[in-house]
Amino acid sequence: MNINQISNTLLGRTPSILGHEKFIKFAVLLPLVEVNGEVHILFEVRSLKMRRQPGEVCFPGGKLEEGEDPQKAAVRETSEELGIKESEIIDVFPLDYMVSAFGTIIYPFAGRISNLNTIIPNEAEVGEVFTVPLSFFKKNQPDSYKINFQVEPEDGFPFDLIIGGENYNWQTRTMDEYFYSTNGKVIWGLTARVLTHFIELMEQHNLKG
Repeated sequence: MNINQISNTLLGRTPSILGHEKFIKFAVLLPLVEVNGEVHILFEVRSLKMRRQPGEVCFPGGKLEEGEDPQKAAVRETSEELGIKESEIIDVFPLDYMVSAFGTIIYPFAGRISNLNTIIPNEAEVGEVFTVPLSFFKKNQPDSYKINFQVEPEDGFPFDLIIGGENYNWQTRTMDEYFYSTNGKVIWGLTARVLTHFIELMEQHNLKG
């Protein structure tokens, strides 16, 4: 191996996320619908039969299948969970994706459901659906709380190999957790994070609620 071979090997390479092949990848859709001429956002309440996060408010979404495009996954999952045809999910656009410290990559999208009346939720996954006017989120800021992540090295960690040893000054991370409350429902976690990002995008482009 010589330096020219290295250069030729890396020439034109498209960078990705280091270690992405080990991450679990999910896609979600923020569904936009029209209710009496007003833009609403549709939410699901996870079925109480679900093993993970039963009863929580969420957007449609799920894990990418092998080799699946994130947008196609978001549309497929929305179709399966809401019982609608994929052709009824239109004007789908990507939002910023998220890389989690817990080994996941989340690909959020916003899209429009063309006919609210055709929705028949999959009872195995969805307990109920409800909509909230977009204007509500434009007028009401979420409550925000901090979550602090601490570093805890495992037993046997080789402190003797690093400068500072057991007193090493580890970098810690703080994350904002958002909460919206409306009509007896609490929207938080990943759903609130995607929602807040979407509202910020609308405000950046001066779109009125």
